[in-house]
Amino acid sequence: MTGASAGYARLREILDGLPPLPGVGRVEIAEGTIRLTLPPVNRHELAVLRITRRLNARLPSTHPGYVAHPGADLEDVGLGRLRCPDLMTFTEEALEREQPSLLPHEVLLVVGVVSKSNPENDYEGKVRDYAAMGIPLHLLVDPRKGTGIVHDEPGYASRTHFVVGDTVPVGPWRVDTSGLLTYA
Repeated sequence: MTGASAGYARLREILDGLPPLPGVGRVEIAEGTIRLTLPPVNRHELAVLRITRRLNARLPSTHPGYVAHPGADLEDVGLGRLRCPDLMTFTEEALEREQPSLLPHEVLLVVGVVSKSNPENDYEGKVRDYAAMGIPLHLLVDPRKGTGIVHDEPGYASRTHFVVGDTVPVGPWRVDTSGLLTYA
């Protein structure tokens, strides 16, 4: 085990031993630290819900057996990362395993809704990590600005910017972003 992976294993051990923390939204491991985030606001969660429904309506025709699902964790031990995307697309079968997190090769798409409290993490750290993990597609919606970006191609070499309200191509899907609300 390398020093980096031993460090990650120790952080994961600490994280797994923590009791539930009141007022904490998500817990991630990135850049050698355990990161605690505030719970998401309602409009953030509404965006996740609406995108989930729209993707799940299309998945049976393009990827039978796949689901768009919020709430799962994504772990890459080799990179020393534990991320909690807002939404991911993967096979329903992946949830049957005993492992506590999904693995990058199981995920087709990660969706992020930019948080009010830490937008830099959504635009920089998570984009970098998802690209390094080899996640093929990343849809980022920013309710602060009413905009978004679709990242694709290896390393997210291609970035397509859009305005909330557009129907945007995301891999084999067209995702309608109408009805996604901006933050007040």
